[in-house]
Amino acid sequence: MITTEQHEKLRGWFAGRLPDDLFESLAEVTVDREEITVVGRIPEPRLAEGASDAEKEAALQARIQEFRERTREERIAVAREAEHRFRKKVSWGVECGGERALFTHIAAPVMTRLRQPERQVLDTLIAAGVARSRSDALAWCVRLVQRHTDDWLAELRDSLEHVQRVRAQGPDAEPQDTPAADDEE
Repeated sequence: MITTEQHEKLRGWFAGRLPDDLFESLAEVTVDREEITVVGRIPEPRLAEGASDAEKEAALQARIQEFRERTREERIAVAREAEHRFRKKVSWGVECGGERALFTHIAAPVMTRLRQPERQVLDTLIAAGVARSRSDALAWCVRLVQRHTDDWLAELRDSLEHVQRVRAQGPDAEPQDTPAADDEE
């Protein structure tokens, strides 16, 4: 986990490094141990007054695909530089007209040991057709928890950041500038 200051520096680097005309605005930069995901807003397509929902949806999907193809080389250049600098893979996404689309991004494997009651939960999700495998079922459970506990997770992340700050002030911390002993009288 990174501190708020580290996240702000990372977001600032992308804001400064991205070409001015790439996005209307930088919507979000998220980071974990493996990946940095950069999401920007792009303009909605102009449609005729009274366009149907199907037409709007098709236009949004086409705009997102057009953006992805047209900006590929620019995004690859920025990603290579960022991957070298931050030692993490960079993934991209866009927001357009309320639609959010992530381009190729990492799906990191996670190993876990589950007891029978937990395995039964996953197997029930498979039997119900919610998931194709235990891996899919576990990912579904994580997304469900994520959706319903955003406030709790945000509070937990804030607490972890506080612990990192306190730990940094401990006995192994870099010494701060202190007045020399002969300066005191």
